[in-house]
Amino acid sequence: MLKSFTTYNLAMLILAFIGSSFLLSRVPLKTFKTTYAIPARDTLPIVKIPEGVDPNSPDWKGIDLAPKAPILPVSPSDEQKRFLLPPGYKIEPILTEPAIEQPAAISFDGNGRMYVLELRSYMLDADSKNELDPVSRISRWEDKDNDGVYETGTTFVDSLVFPRFVLPYGKDCILSMESDADNVYKYTDTNGDGRADKKEFFTSKYGRSGNVEHQQAFMYYGMDNWLYSTVNAFRIRETPQGIIREKTGANRAQWGLTHDDDGKLWFQGGASGLPSHFQFPIHYGNFEIPNEFAKGFDVPWGAAVKTADMQGGMDEIRQPDGSLNRVTGSAGNDVYRGDRLPTNIKGQYFYGEPVARIVRQINPVVTEGLTTLHNVFQEQQSEFLRSTDPLFRPVDMTTAPDGTLYITDMYRGIIQEGQWTQRGSYLRVKIEQYQLDKVIGLGRIWRVTYDGMERDKTKPRMFEESAAQLVKHLEHPNGWWRDMAQQLLVLKKDKSVVPQLTRMALKHKNLTTRFHAIWTLEGLGALSVKTTQKLLKDTNPRLRIQALRASETLYKNGDKTLEPDYQRLLTDPDTDVLIQAMLTAKFLKLPNLEQGIKGAMAQNKATGVKVIGEQILNPPKPRNAGPFGAPELTEVQKAIVERGTTIYNELCAQCHGNTGMGTPAGEGKLMAPALAGSARMQGHPEYAIKVVLHGMDGAIEGKTYAGNMMASMKDQSDQWVADVISYIRSELSNDASFVSPEQVATVRKKTSGQSVLYKFDDLLRQTPYELTAKDMKATASHVFSTRIGGNASAQSAFNYEGWSTGGRQDKGMWFQVEFPQEVKLAEIHFTATQITKPGWRPTPNTPPASRPILHTHPRVYSLEISMDGKNWQTAVASVKGVPGANILTVNGAKAKFMRLSLAEGLPAGDDDTPWSVRQMKVFVEK
Repeated sequence: MLKSFTTYNLAMLILAFIGSSFLLSRVPLKTFKTTYAIPARDTLPIVKIPEGVDPNSPDWKGIDLAPKAPILPVSPSDEQKRFLLPPGYKIEPILTEPAIEQPAAISFDGNGRMYVLELRSYMLDADSKNELDPVSRISRWEDKDNDGVYETGTTFVDSLVFPRFVLPYGKDCILSMESDADNVYKYTDTNGDGRADKKEFFTSKYGRSGNVEHQQAFMYYGMDNWLYSTVNAFRIRETPQGIIREKTGANRAQWGLTHDDDGKLWFQGGASGLPSHFQFPIHYGNFEIPNEFAKGFDVPWGAAVKTADMQGGMDEIRQPDGSLNRVTGSAGNDVYRGDRLPTNIKGQYFYGEPVARIVRQINPVVTEGLTTLHNVFQEQQSEFLRSTDPLFRPVDMTTAPDGTLYITDMYRGIIQEGQWTQRGSYLRVKIEQYQLDKVIGLGRIWRVTYDGMERDKTKPRMFEESAAQLVKHLEHPNGWWRDMAQQLLVLKKDKSVVPQLTRMALKHKNLTTRFHAIWTLEGLGALSVKTTQKLLKDTNPRLRIQALRASETLYKNGDKTLEPDYQRLLTDPDTDVLIQAMLTAKFLKLPNLEQGIKGAMAQNKATGVKVIGEQILNPPKPRNAGPFGAPELTEVQKAIVERGTTIYNELCAQCHGNTGMGTPAGEGKLMAPALAGSARMQGHPEYAIKVVLHGMDGAIEGKTYAGNMMASMKDQSDQWVADVISYIRSELSNDASFVSPEQVATVRKKTSGQSVLYKFDDLLRQTPYELTAKDMKATASHVFSTRIGGNASAQSAFNYEGWSTGGRQDKGMWFQVEFPQEVKLAEIHFTATQITKPGWRPTPNTPPASRPILHTHPRVYSLEISMDGKNWQTAVASVKGVPGANILTVNGAKAKFMRLSLAEGLPAGDDDTPWSVRQMKVFVEK
């Protein structure tokens, strides 16, 4: 027997399919109706507690297993009726399916066009099948008739593998990267058709391993002109000499990054359900701060959705309404900085908790220099925005060019990655009970408005404006306009506006305008010491803080005349300024640091001064103290860096600069090439070793330098050479491996006949280079996915996902690579990871150390080579693999095919440990 009811239509799903390959479309928002057939009760899914589960455990006790009608999507107009907002606030759809599918984030370019990150492969079923298929995209949308609806769109970039972010970066240009990849690319529309037709490399070493929820995301342009992201413990910046990077603290964030009017970054945690880093700018490192969250902050007050579909089980559910009783996931964030909503929410922090179906408003309260976060609606046991629609999934919040607040709603059934929705889990039972896995392919963007406050209908046209016109936007009351104008001014590199910016920084009546003027000058390389010293004496403490932060660039570049100013500000009467002076002193490693910090603490007894001062003097053990978030350096590695630092500062810095950016020599020339961010210095170590041993002169990539030549250092010991190269490769904004004295000795012997300085082109021909993964074809005897929802492909050995045999290592298993043409093999690098024993399930409160770990490196393997893929010969026999990084030296063997084969299986009694390969790199000789 069937019952009928009217709801959001099946035609929408058909339209979504038809529209999925559109290039240019005008899609008005409409309400579609149709009749669904709901199965009778006796045909609904029957769910039960999985075998082996204790029904009286906290996760399962009291679970409702009765058959339930499926949760079905409703139209945007019907969903709109289910929102609960404070009095005066309204919400309206501005872009929905079928035009977009599964939106995860939005951002705007200088002409106000909205880019939508569409994760079209996310959780298409409860097992996350095909999640890494190249079907996601980035679309671009415009409201051409200015009616408030984004009706005209193009597919800007298509066929992406779960893209991590979209960052507009100049005219018709964005930055993005794919999951499990390591490179960020710049995509540009060169012919104005709304579709990127040019793809350029931007930077590398940006990726991290993990499922799609745990990889880096949200590349973000900060007020300080650096680019940040979640997960990664570093920041990057484009300079005339290339991309540089600096270490930062660990942000512990997943999906959400924004900044306030003072440029402080706010990172949003994921599984914690809480903001993860917000006290001070992240580049000062991590501090343990007490009482960051007000009592009860972790309690969400969502509407009664009654589904009880929370990963944590019954003990995470508020009864009887079936809502979440403690935050468990969060996504997207924004410090509202617009001008078309009430002034009492300006500067307030908003973030989404998609499991609880809420958008939370936070009031940051600063007391004695430290910030405590308060849920604005906690006393009312409510939230800024709630919904009774169980499919509402807020994943991003954005201050828009029109001065309002936009909310990205993924609108779907499942909002948890497949690793946590497997059969046997509490969440899987609820997914099947309500058929949540069937609600996919939808998504809405909403605008929050307020009665009597009209959105700003002025259309940005910054790409057509001059630098002088852009400067005027720094006065705009909406922070989006100021941010975008600053970014475009810095990217333009037009210094004709420097006098105008300087006057604005020193004298403008608006404080935030002065902030942006300072940072625009800094971004243009035009912030003078004279101007900075005036700003450091300004009567406004917030302005002095900005001047301190911006001055760090000058000091790092070698101008030490600011030291007396820093010492003076360590006695500033304002607590916030004093803490900033302490952070700057720590960051710049000022002389007499300990004395200055102790003096500041003696003068000011504020809690913040005490907490920060004590941790500068006695730093807490960091979670990640190695380069760019790597594991903490060993004592041996620390000694190498210390010796290398001394060598560099005494010998190299004169020409290459204190920060590795090159010492200016006048007339636009540098004394020597920049080492910071250098792809050559971070590439195969043989390049750097040869240069240090035998020197180099002449042009480098067609560019000449005032110093003209690098002298030979072959009289120095192998350890000396290894130390300074290791320092350059792991510091100076670089992220590459250390070099050992043994590697230096090998190259020294190999090049013993080199009697003259190298020429760049000759050296490049003699240095191994890395083949690109797309030019190699991988196959294997056994192929198994390394993660739930991943690809079962040998080709994944070249990225962070990796390849695995799946089963126990056995003699004869092989992994093969076909090259595009015959090559001379130099080295093969790969990583063998450790995994948790398959089938193991943690009990409640299981400590991480108790997890059974399997090491997947090959115990003994051989390298075979072939010209036809049929006839093989052994090139290197009986190689012992090691956990982690493996490097195999081949010494020029010629091959069209190579094959790694297991020479031995696992010893008897060992667990069924598979063989895995990740991040494989093949270096060949020219």
